[in-house]
Amino acid sequence: MLDADFFRRWMTAAAASVDREAERLTALDSPIGDADHGSNLQRGFRVVAATLEKESPDIPGEILQLAGRQLISTVGGASGPLYGTLLRRTGKALGDAAEVSREQLAQALRAGVEALMALGGAAPGDKTMVDTLVPAMEALGTSFEAARAAAEEGAVATTPLQARKGRASYLGERSIGHQDPGATSSALLIAALVEAAGE
Repeated sequence: MLDADFFRRWMTAAAASVDREAERLTALDSPIGDADHGSNLQRGFRVVAATLEKESPDIPGEILQLAGRQLISTVGGASGPLYGTLLRRTGKALGDAAEVSREQLAQALRAGVEALMALGGAAPGDKTMVDTLVPAMEALGTSFEAARAAAEEGAVATTPLQARKGRASYLGERSIGHQDPGATSSALLIAALVEAAGE
């Protein structure tokens, strides 16, 4: 079962991963976006990690909702509302349980991804973070490792796609050949689950 400590480790591991990969995320964003994806997420996740050090709820769902609120209030551009909605809705779906199973987390993540898709209007194949998160949530019922592998494959698979949503969609065919930065950062978030589980 996954308790509050697991979810704290997840958010802390995600923050550390975004911190390490911020330059790469910004480099990916440079040709097809505003060249700020890495720095924006880095700022937001640093605040999440610092907030969880000071005030940490003892309920998994509340930890994710707190993290989501911090991202919405500190991350500029579309990333803040999208990541914030994902985490807040996932947390809300977990309810007040002190411990949840991996299967329950997979179901809650589905609710989070659906809320994210409703907010951004993106579907699989649109070259967005959805291309990472949908296969990840489907694989999460199997194992954390399967979710990480599916997320990484999803991120890489955005490279040949033409963007149909977000800033990159303005480039039309010129968006082809670039890995989507949002899909890449989403893969970091899912990979952090494996770290939190100690796998």
